[in-house]
Formats: sequence, C-alpha cells, structure tokens
Amino acid sequence: MTAPDAKADLHFYLQSARDALLWKLEGLSEYDARRPLTPTGTNLLGLVKHVASVELGYLGDTFGRPSGEALPWVEDGAEPNADMWATADESREQIVGLYRRAWAHADATLDALPLETVGTVPWWPSHRAEVTLHHAVVRVIGDTHRHAGHADIVRELVDGAVGMSKGNDSIPPGDAAWWADHRSRLERAAREADRGA
Repeated sequence: MTAPDAKADLHFYLQSARDALLWKLEGLSEYDARRPLTPTGTNLLGLVKHVASVELGYLGDTFGRPSGEALPWVEDGAEPNADMWATADESREQIVGLYRRAWAHADATLDALPLETVGTVPWWPSHRAEVTLHHAVVRVIGDTHRHAGHADIVRELVDGAVGMSKGNDSIPPGDAAWWADHRSRLERAAREADRGA
C-alpha cells in the first residue's frame, strides 16, 4: 500500500467514526444530548467535546500545529473530567462547531505531513512522548470509534435509536415485541449460567 492510499484508508475510518458520533445527537433535546446515563456521567455532547479535544491535541499540538482554539477544560488546573461534559453555557452548536473545526485542522495535518513524521505528545512522559503521525492517527481512530460505541449505547438508552448511521443500524430486523423477547431470552440465559457457576 502506498502512503497516499494509507492516508486515504486512515482518513476513511476516522471520518466514519466522526460521522457516527455526530449522528447520535440528531433529533435530541438539549437535555437528552447532555444527560448523564452511566454512573460515571457518560453523555453524548460530552463525548463530542472530548474527541474534539483529542483530535486537536494529537493531530495538532503533537506535530507543532496548534489550532489556536481555546480549550480551558484541558488546561492545567482544570476540573477533572471537564472535557467529558458540556456546561449549560456551552451550546451544542459551539461543541459541534469545535469538533468540525478540529476535523479540518486534523485533516490539514494529515494532508500536509508524511505518515512517518515524528511529533511529541506534550502531556506524555518524555521517555515515550515521540510518536509518528501514523501512530497518532491510529490512536485517534481507536479513541473515536470507542467513543462512538459509547454514544451508540447512550443513545439507545435515551430513545432506542441504534446503528452507525441513518439507514445502517447493523442489527437484525425485529419489531419491539421481538426485541423484548430476545432480551428476555438473554436474561434467562444469564441467570441460568449464574446458577450453574
């Protein structure tokens, strides 16, 4: 595979994760886009805010290409986990806009530099802070797909919507009754396995 083909492959998988993550916000109220649905507070808009920060860091700052975006939630002294939720003063449009600007900035880095380019991750220990652009992009793809999976589960908890994109839910067909029966079967199997353990 040639370098341009590798870049195109990397970009395809990064963009598919980006699109899946933003799709999870479509049609939701402000409350549903922000509400914490796990014991650790995982929420949809917070996931978008986090991945925007990740892209700007790994595919910008790491390669001496700062974006100029203000990210107070990742500065020294910021509240722990501040990048994982949106305050009432941070609008959905602001967070999504930041993410789209992060895409453009990251894509410009990917276009401008060879995959073998070495950068330094400022927040890593110095003995392992050097990474190639290829490594950084793979890391961001992994992180974004991981969080898109989180978003899929959180969105399903909000209103039952699932899948990678509109028209591609990637699950077997079934109506609400079929899925209720399926879930009941799984519950019975889990209980039986627990009794047999």
